[in-house]
Order: sequence, then C-alpha cells, then structure tokens
Amino acid sequence: MRRKLPARAVAPLAGVTAAALIAGLGYAWPRPAPSAAQAASFRTAGWSQSWGAAMQRPIAGGEDEGPNWSVEGFGDHSLRQVVRLSTGGAQVRIRLSNLYGTRPLRVAAAAVARSAGGAQAWPGTTAALRFGGTRSATVAPGADIVSDPVPLATVPLEKLAVTLRFTGATGPATFHRFTTQPAYRASGDHLSDEGAGAYTRSTDALYYLAGVDVTGGTGGTVVAFGDSLIDGVGAAPGADARLPDALAERLAAARSPLGVVNAGIGGNRLRHDSACAGEKATARFARDVLDRPGVRAVIVHLGANDIRETPGDPCLRPGGPATAAQVIDAQRQLVRAARARGLKVVGTTILPMKGALFPVWSPQVEKNRDAINLWIRTSGTYDAVLDADRIMADPADPDRPRLSYVYQDGLHPNDAGYQALARGVDLRELR
Repeated sequence: MRRKLPARAVAPLAGVTAAALIAGLGYAWPRPAPSAAQAASFRTAGWSQSWGAAMQRPIAGGEDEGPNWSVEGFGDHSLRQVVRLSTGGAQVRIRLSNLYGTRPLRVAAAAVARSAGGAQAWPGTTAALRFGGTRSATVAPGADIVSDPVPLATVPLEKLAVTLRFTGATGPATFHRFTTQPAYRASGDHLSDEGAGAYTRSTDALYYLAGVDVTGGTGGTVVAFGDSLIDGVGAAPGADARLPDALAERLAAARSPLGVVNAGIGGNRLRHDSACAGEKATARFARDVLDRPGVRAVIVHLGANDIRETPGDPCLRPGGPATAAQVIDAQRQLVRAARARGLKVVGTTILPMKGALFPVWSPQVEKNRDAINLWIRTSGTYDAVLDADRIMADPADPDRPRLSYVYQDGLHPNDAGYQALARGVDLRELR
C-alpha cells in the first residue's frame, strides 16, 4: 500500500520456489544455493539467531520510505549498521547475503563492536571478523556466507555495530527496504573508527546483513514472519518499538532465553511476488524461517495485501485481490512446512482495515478478512493464535482500529499498538 505521509513511512502490509515445493518440503533457492559447508554452518548445533532481516531485490527508494543505496551499490566505502540483539551469548557471528547480486560480492574486511549510539562504536570493543580464517570474503551471486565466531560476550537487548569495508564496485545491493534504524556510510577505510565523524550519510534501509547469531545461553529462536505489521510500519524511528522488538523485551523480562527475528517485509503477499515487497511468502518461507539457526517457533501475519483493493499501486502487481479460500490455502502450506520441521506455529488474525487513509478497504475485503480470521481462530490449524484483530479493534466499530493504537495512516499500529500486540502473545506457546 502506498500513502503520501511524512517521516519514514513505507508500503504497508505490503520467489521463485513454487508453493508446492514448500508444501512438500522441497528446498530451492531462486539463485545458486550455498555450498554444503555453508549450509551446514547455518545450522551448527548450539547457535541461534538473535537478530535477522528478510532480504529483498534492489529497488530505488520512493517518496514514502526515502532514498536508498541498493541500486547504485557501494564502491570505496565503509558501511556501518546497528542491530539490537534479542538474546545474548558467549560468541557472535554474522550472516551476509548476496541473494540478489548480479556479481560476486567482495568484502575487503568486516568488524563488529558494541554500539555507542548512532554510528559510534564503543571504545576498545571493535573485533575483526574473519571468514574461513581470512579477513576478506567473496560471496557468490545468490549465496550467503557466515563469518567465523568472535568471542564477544553479549546480553539481551544489547546493540552491536557491524561494519563492512568495500574497496571496489559491488553492483546493486541485496537489501531490506525499510527499517527504523539507519545504516551509515563513509568514503574510504573507516572500518575501525570508533567515532561517527566519517559516517556522514545514512539511509533507512539495511544492506547485505541478513542475521547475527549467538551461541551459549540461548534457548532457540522465534521468527516473526509476514508483512508490514511484522516489519514495523508505524513504529517510532529508533525506538525499537516494532512487534518483534516488544516481544523480545517481554521474553528478556521473563528471563526466557529465546531470540526473536523480524522476517517481515512491508507489502508482502502470500501468492504473488512484488518488486517493492519481496518474493511471495510461500517462496521465501524456507529461506527466511526454516533455515535460520535455532528456529523453534514462527509467528505468521499475512493475507491483508492479498485481499485488499489494489487501485493503481505498482507495488501490488501482478495479481488482483485473492479470495479468502486462496489465502487460507496458502497459509496451510506454510503451516505444513513448519510442522514438518517440528516448529510451533502461531497464526495472527488480520488487523482491522476500515478507515485507512489510502485505498485498502471495501465491503468485499471485509468479508474476506472476516472469513480468514474466523478460520485462524477456530480451525485448529495453528498451535496458538495472536488475535491482532480483536486487540486492535475499536469497541465502537470493530472493523476499524482504535485510535489510541493506530499510526497516522489509520491502519498500522503505533508504538502503543505494537506493545498491546506483544502482550497478546502467549510466551508459553513459543517454547
């Protein structure tokens, strides 16, 4: 969905693996798969993912989310990105993705440090990262790579600064289109800078960094998978206020060592790819959920962009509105794939859509939304239900969201709404 709104809003609720492969637990990548050694390293016993993002094809920024560097890529640059861990551990490693690259990605060097805010690194904490024992790495088009472990002790909700050094043209960059935490860029070699002075440019997107794993003291990972409700549209910039963030805080307060990964993509759909909103959910589910290290549960919110009206929105093409039956069938495919891997699956009802300040709702959309939500609540397909519909609904008109919980676009949760949704998750169902 597109809206002309200020301040970092992007397309809301916004591959080539067939849905049948997901349903049958076949595994395929849209480009060459990683090597056997790389694939094994993703699933090394004892590792779990503490932070992660879903990767997208390069696309120029728009008026909603602002400019990004994905199309131009990088040259003689240092790229610093800050992530907040959901769980801590004794060691750290990072995962880099060149999933949509058109040429080998050459990383001259990489480092990790404790964040001191913005683009600053905490003095004395910078540690060089290595890949197979060397400081540099080359990631083939369509592949991922995992760094060697670094003995860096971390705690839940701690922020790390991950810096990548490039010395030559990367070509278009695999990235994540929307984030509430900027990425920072400096010209030249500033890999080990503790200060932020050289990092004079920033964008609200993530590049190449697909995951941060920890080992020691963790109980596994829950992946939040879906569209803009998961991605965090409407959350305050820099406040770590998205649904996965708020859930991670609840788990940390409960002393439950379970990592939370945000695998949401604004605008994402179950049945159709989108240049703006990533591969369809049935195609990316294996990569973005099943193959993350330590995953044991998944929370799913999808379907709103499949059933909504799509007048003139290029981000929701191809494909017209889906029926409730089509959305339900696609969700069943995800559940079957997750269950076959032994994961718990939490279904999330579609939030109220009436009253949005851009075209999204109609009586037919509401009919389909009601049918899907009834199935999620009552079919028994899911192990548990997060009832976003009832949590967000205005008591005076349940088809609309309550104003105290909704962002200025009239649809997405604000920080209070995301906190309410996180409180609606039964933590016992994630273990």
